[in-house]
Amino acid sequence: MAEISDITAQTQTAISDIEDGGSGGDSRSPDFSRPLVSVSFVQKLIGEFVGTFTLIFAGCSAIVVNETYGKPVTLPGIALVWGLTVTVMIYSIGHVSGAHFNPAVSIAFASSKKFPFKQVPAYIAAQVLGSTLAAAALRLVFHLNDNVCSLKGDVYVGTYPSNSNTTSFVMEFITTFNLMFVIAAVATDKRATGSFAGVAIGATVVLDILMSGPISGASMNPARSLGPAFIWGCYKDLWLYIVSPVLGALSGAWTYDMLRSTSKSYGEIIRPNCNKVSSRDRQEASQEEICVLRVVDPTNEKYFICSSTTDINDKCNVICKLA
Repeated sequence: MAEISDITAQTQTAISDIEDGGSGGDSRSPDFSRPLVSVSFVQKLIGEFVGTFTLIFAGCSAIVVNETYGKPVTLPGIALVWGLTVTVMIYSIGHVSGAHFNPAVSIAFASSKKFPFKQVPAYIAAQVLGSTLAAAALRLVFHLNDNVCSLKGDVYVGTYPSNSNTTSFVMEFITTFNLMFVIAAVATDKRATGSFAGVAIGATVVLDILMSGPISGASMNPARSLGPAFIWGCYKDLWLYIVSPVLGALSGAWTYDMLRSTSKSYGEIIRPNCNKVSSRDRQEASQEEICVLRVVDPTNEKYFICSSTTDINDKCNVICKLA
C-alpha cells in the first residue's frame, strides 16, 4: 500500500485523472511528466503474460498427464496443481503487476476502483496471449491434434459443460464469485494479513476445482478458456466461460465492498468530500482549495489532488485519507 510521504502546496500543477494504483499523467511541471507507455506498465504486462502462461501450461499439463497415463494425478492432484501455481505466481509477480492472470479479475478490480479502467484492455490482451501461447505449447509438446473438439480423440485442455449449460453457468458464477470475494478480502483490505494472500487465493482455487471441475471444468477465467479455444478452434458454448466468470467476479468484488472497513459516515460514503479532480474542476477551484498530496509506493510516485475546503486546513495539510 502507498504511504504518505509529503504534503506540499502546488496550486499551479496540472495532474489529470490519476487513479489509485495507476501511473502516468499530464503536467505542466517537468517533475510530473510521464511517458505515454511507461517502463513499469510494460513490466506489468510482461508479468501478466508470464503468470498466465505458467498457470495455463502447468494446470493443463496436469490434465493431459492424468488422461494420458492412466489417471495418476486424479482430480485432487489437478486441483492442487492449479492452486499451487496460482500461489507461486502471486508471490513471484504480485508485486509487479498485481497478479491478476484473469480478465474477470481485472474487470472486477476496475469496477471497484482498485485498478485503472484504462489499463484493463492491455491486461486482458496480455492474459489472453499468455493463455493462447500456453495452449499452443501444450499442443506441440503432447501432440494433441486428433479430433479434440469432439472429445473422442486426444485430450482437449479447454473447458466445456459436462452437464447442462444452465448448471455449468451457475457453477462458473458461484466459483468465480468465491474466488473474487477472497481476492478482494485478502488483497485489498488493510485489515487482512497480506502475507497470506497467495495461500488463501490458491486454496480457494483448489476448493473451487474440487467442487465444480467435473461439472463445468472450473474455468473461473475467460483467458483460461479462450486460449485453448483459439488454438483448436473449439468455440461451442465458449460464451458461457466469458459471461459467467465476469458476472461472478463483479458480484464477488461488489459484495466484499459492502463489508470493507471504513471510518466514514454513510453521508460521506454517498458524497465523499475528498475526490480526485479533473483538470477542468481544478481550473475552477480557488487556490485555497487545492493541495497536492504526494504519494509514494514501492514502484513509482503518484499524485492526487483533494479539492474540498473541509478536508484541507489553513496550512494546506490534507486531512482526508486515501481509500
